[in-house]
Amino acid sequence: MRRSNGRPLRRLIAVGAVFALTALVPATASAGGVPADAVAGDVQSVEALPAGLGLAGTAREYRITYTTRDAAGRPAESSGVVFVPQGTPPEGGWPVLSWAHGTVGLGDACAPSQNPRSQRDANYLGHWLSQGYAIVATDYIGLGTPGVHPYLQGASEATAVIDMVRAGRAVVPELSPRWMAIGQSQGGHAALFTAHDATRYAPELDFRGAVTTGAPSNLETAFSIGGPWIPPLGLDGLTVFATYILAGMRATMPQVDVNSYLTPRGQELVDAAETLCYDEQSEAVAGVSVGELLTRSLGEPAMHAAMTEYLGVPTSGYDRPLFIAQGLLDTVVPAPLSFKLIADLRLAGVDATYLTYPTNHDGTMAASLPDSTPFVRQRL
Repeated sequence: MRRSNGRPLRRLIAVGAVFALTALVPATASAGGVPADAVAGDVQSVEALPAGLGLAGTAREYRITYTTRDAAGRPAESSGVVFVPQGTPPEGGWPVLSWAHGTVGLGDACAPSQNPRSQRDANYLGHWLSQGYAIVATDYIGLGTPGVHPYLQGASEATAVIDMVRAGRAVVPELSPRWMAIGQSQGGHAALFTAHDATRYAPELDFRGAVTTGAPSNLETAFSIGGPWIPPLGLDGLTVFATYILAGMRATMPQVDVNSYLTPRGQELVDAAETLCYDEQSEAVAGVSVGELLTRSLGEPAMHAAMTEYLGVPTSGYDRPLFIAQGLLDTVVPAPLSFKLIADLRLAGVDATYLTYPTNHDGTMAASLPDSTPFVRQRL
């Protein structure tokens, strides 16, 4: 459909206003923290995405910083990218997919908006662009912005994903309020929390549901068997993920005293986790089992309760449909974790489509597209 007369001019005026306003933001706003009265979704800065960091098939790409809320409801800052498709937006604007990325690390240098996308992610996102969706892609809190990234802390993942939609629409007015969340691995976990919270947290938007691939769940139960006695279990990246989780908990839940659960070697590796990206942290923990990180059981009541609060995926309270894809050959997020998740969701009456594929963790993204594409199209 054609745009009405005058719309391109209004768009340019609106985007220009955002750029002008962000020029007035004091430098201390992003370097020294977010003001207590900051509004979630407000844009702090906008810039054209540098060459080499974008996606094929876009008309415009912006890197932005914006305000959001942490798990305690306090103002925080996040960053991310807005990808606008080529062509003329449909009536009502481009429908939006808010992309939640997989594990990259905790350090600022790991932020996806500051690095080229992997070919796997680029292909996956390129597919959705080709279907006529705008994509907004958060980095999450603490990746490229102040503070330690609270890895797999579901509540703060969700606010970053949702507020990225608000911020993206402020920068690109032709984005529709209709949106869905999509996420892989860590991002699948984020998309589940997003689906649980979206309509209550941002009622002015029109949230339609979520697509997840390789989403971790029931980790609080899995990790409760962890202790010094645990041998190597043969799960890809397990020690890296454990150090990232413990680093995130240590930064956001000081009452737990995470260091008291760690050996000297464990504390050294959890310290390193705060700054090292995934490949570097993998090298740092090479040959180290989760058991070698720990002095005592993670199943102790205080730690188990904290892990449940931090990691536990809600199994009721969803008011929009879910699409959950799981690779049966996944050695990062084993399929039995999602078997329990879908059983719990269905017992609670949640509208959840669950499909499995004969592929590994990363392969689930592409393998599920023939099913997830019509799922999204029917809702957007």
